[in-house]
Amino acid sequence: MISAITGRHVQLDPLSELTERVVEHLERIYPDENTHALAKRFISAMDYGGKIHSAPTHTNLWTERDAVVICYGNSCTAPNEAPLATLARVLHGRTEGLFSMVHLLPFFPYSSDDGFSVINYRQVNESLGGWEDITRFSKQYRLMGDLVMNHCSARSQWFLQYADNQPPGAGYFIEMDDIMDVSQVVRPRSSPLAKPVRTLAGEKFVWCTFSHDQVDLNYANPETLLEMVGIIAFYLDQGISIFRLDAVAYIWKVIGTSCVNLPETHEIIRLLRTLVERRAPEAILITETNLPNRENLSYFGNANEAHWIYNFTLPPLVLHALTFGRATYLNQWMMSMPPAQDGTAYLNFVTSHDGIGLRPAEGILPEAELEALVTTMKTRGGLISSRELDGRLVPYELNISLYSACADESGCRSLQRKKFLLAHAIMFGLEGVPAVYFPSLFSTENATHRVEATAHNRAINRPAWTEEEANAHLEAESEAAQFLDDFKSLMAIRRRQPAFHPNATQFTLHLGDPVFAFWRQSRNREQSIFCLHNLSGSPIDVPQNSLNLIDGERWIDLLSDEPIDAYSKSLLLAPYQSCWITNWNHCAEQT
Repeated sequence: MISAITGRHVQLDPLSELTERVVEHLERIYPDENTHALAKRFISAMDYGGKIHSAPTHTNLWTERDAVVICYGNSCTAPNEAPLATLARVLHGRTEGLFSMVHLLPFFPYSSDDGFSVINYRQVNESLGGWEDITRFSKQYRLMGDLVMNHCSARSQWFLQYADNQPPGAGYFIEMDDIMDVSQVVRPRSSPLAKPVRTLAGEKFVWCTFSHDQVDLNYANPETLLEMVGIIAFYLDQGISIFRLDAVAYIWKVIGTSCVNLPETHEIIRLLRTLVERRAPEAILITETNLPNRENLSYFGNANEAHWIYNFTLPPLVLHALTFGRATYLNQWMMSMPPAQDGTAYLNFVTSHDGIGLRPAEGILPEAELEALVTTMKTRGGLISSRELDGRLVPYELNISLYSACADESGCRSLQRKKFLLAHAIMFGLEGVPAVYFPSLFSTENATHRVEATAHNRAINRPAWTEEEANAHLEAESEAAQFLDDFKSLMAIRRRQPAFHPNATQFTLHLGDPVFAFWRQSRNREQSIFCLHNLSGSPIDVPQNSLNLIDGERWIDLLSDEPIDAYSKSLLLAPYQSCWITNWNHCAEQT
């Protein structure tokens, strides 16, 4: 730091340096508090155990060999066994060596929303297993856990304390009254914002951004944030090293504003990064901000906020491109996307436990294109979740299995599988770390029975398998087994290519509307990969001179293992075919 007296740089000891940084954050978040005293409490809550690390600067904690699998704790079950133990065994048996990271969706006691209405942040749901199962996962994989920051369950101890006017919960929630101007508040739901609650002090109204079972936490009270910092420290002790900050964009409220993406929200994330990386330099923070693209990008900060951000615009644009056979909007979006700085990365996905959000496509897909996509997905069994905007309901997300969404108009199952694989091939090639949703490994169709049982649209893409059902579904020579084999081959090839490093160079190629194409180059510039994807159900001839393959070098399609003649005039892409054309068959060298 620079001395205010001498103007010279002064080397502080690690604790003093950390304290100064924390004070700076707190002065922006809580300017009316004694920030020096508060900083000591935050540092104590993170529990450094006498060892404060240096902060890694622009350091990539990931490589091309990294990929995430997204799972519920009960994604796969077996009789007389904790579901977390079954899931670990199935993952190891079906995908050994392909995934380095596992995202276990909320595994805590909960009251609704399949885990995102947390009753107790420090317990494992007994129906799934115990902390020993979580720790066992962390020894096999880098483990991602959810920090459900914005809200907790209305059945939590904290909220019961609030109703009884008992600490600490009495100060953890936001009370509302009639004079609050909430007309500008942005929300992803259409339910009333205010929830009436009976308390010892009479009827009160509390703030609920998402549902009345998910009551928003009050971060204007520093005690609430201190509680969350202590929970992060506890999770680090259990082996969790990647923290998904759920719904973090909504955590700070200022009456008369949108109450989303406020400056204090960004400062809280910067504070968490400062605290976490000095205890666990290998830890990663990822912000879950299902918002329009520009707002989502803001959570990188200047490489001082999230290490990763979800690439929320990718799923709706890929689905639109595959549905209508046009790369127009994918190309426009790709051209506008900044490369992630070292120390940050995109987390790419094409489907997840939530629906396919439509807000991230706002300003990119014209309204008529969004309407056409919604209409088509309805014909494929999809459901629509809406939010309120200016007094009307508008589509917020598509609820549909990606496999069902890839249904071919002809009804051909073979083409459906090719489209489904193509969606993942696009994701695997792009700049960023890929994340795969566990049900996708089984080519899972719409789980309409789950919607009927739960009355929740999102349940359509939240299936649960028994191990016996999964084995039967993947029996030899079944369609699902063939897809899984192709999928695993695709992943195995990808993870051996330096040009697919999450921070390697990427350029968009314009090869005609039905072809989505881009070029990747390894960080040492030795390997190039041209990624070509035919989005249509018809063969496409790609002029090879548009790729500028260098004469004299050996070129090969990694996916077909076929040599590519640099002197050929064109390259024929079959319907829904992907090609990864490289000048360096690194895959063959390492097999």
